[in-house]
Amino acid sequence: MNDDTLTVGVLLFEGAEELDVAGPWEVLGFWAAHIASSPVRVLTLGRRAGVVRCAKGLGLVADHDLTTAPPLDLLVHPGGDGTRTLVKEERHLAWLRELRRHGTVLASVCTGSLVLAAAGLLADRPATTHRNHLDKLAKIDSSVDLRAGQRYVDAGDVVTSAGVSAGIDMALHLVGRFGGAQECELTRNGIQYEPPRA
Repeated sequence: MNDDTLTVGVLLFEGAEELDVAGPWEVLGFWAAHIASSPVRVLTLGRRAGVVRCAKGLGLVADHDLTTAPPLDLLVHPGGDGTRTLVKEERHLAWLRELRRHGTVLASVCTGSLVLAAAGLLADRPATTHRNHLDKLAKIDSSVDLRAGQRYVDAGDVVTSAGVSAGIDMALHLVGRFGGAQECELTRNGIQYEPPRA
């Protein structure tokens, strides 16, 4: 593994929304495998290594637990029913704060932003989430500058996306951010993804 490898982690947890995981994984994995001009490694991680059961019953495998995962340049944090527990789990929130302190870019899909807000990572910053949960985000942290109607919001070291399928748009944006516009377009063409019409 080269020292210049970009390491991307996709978080798995019980009750994660399937497409919140699989959408960004497909985009970032396709980019890593077929397009990226520099090395990119995409992996899964969870509280424990092994099978994690998602919101609609799909079992996915976490490659690493949180303590053995390599340092991450980017973390994708899905949403889903499981976030109801994570917003109250101080150990998880502290782990997210620690990642940010070490320079990891945190990218949430759907209600994953509620967890970032609970960790204090969206204070006084623009963000979005699933349209049906904007009020919950505001309740967790009233200082968040809510961007209803935007598919994703890039606030530098924290990137949030709206509901479920918007994670694909956010992931393509991240490809463009880390790999450039041409790699983003090649990835989009490669997965044959047409963004929603405004």
